[in-house]
Amino acid sequence: MLQINPRLAIPDDELKETFVRASGPGGQNVNKVSSAVRLSFDVMASPSLPSAVKERLARLAGRRMDGAGVLVIAAQRFRSLEQNRQDARERLLELLREAAIPPVPRIATRVSRNQKRKRVEEKRHSSGVKRLRERPGEE
Repeated sequence: MLQINPRLAIPDDELKETFVRASGPGGQNVNKVSSAVRLSFDVMASPSLPSAVKERLARLAGRRMDGAGVLVIAAQRFRSLEQNRQDARERLLELLREAAIPPVPRIATRVSRNQKRKRVEEKRHSSGVKRLRERPGEE
């Protein structure tokens, strides 16, 4: 069970792990042992996630999510299969926790009269400085 927050959890049967051979360091071990992990999670078919979280997760996942709504995380940073497995789960958990946080609604504000006045004064000052940079008799 992958516990996202106190109200959200994903059962292990919704996650699918496949093990493939990793590239990179590992010596002869890399040619014999499948230590890289591909963790797949069908986001759109998951009954554990509310639709708002699914939408935010799709936006956050980017290229890691395919057109069918399956999120794939590849982990091959470590030489051991168990460490890669843990790494993939932690990365998925981090992504899910970020997606579970609802966005803060934007509150519309207005520019105050004093700020407008200061902006105009600053523009006048800048134009005055630029005017002083001109060569004499160049009008």
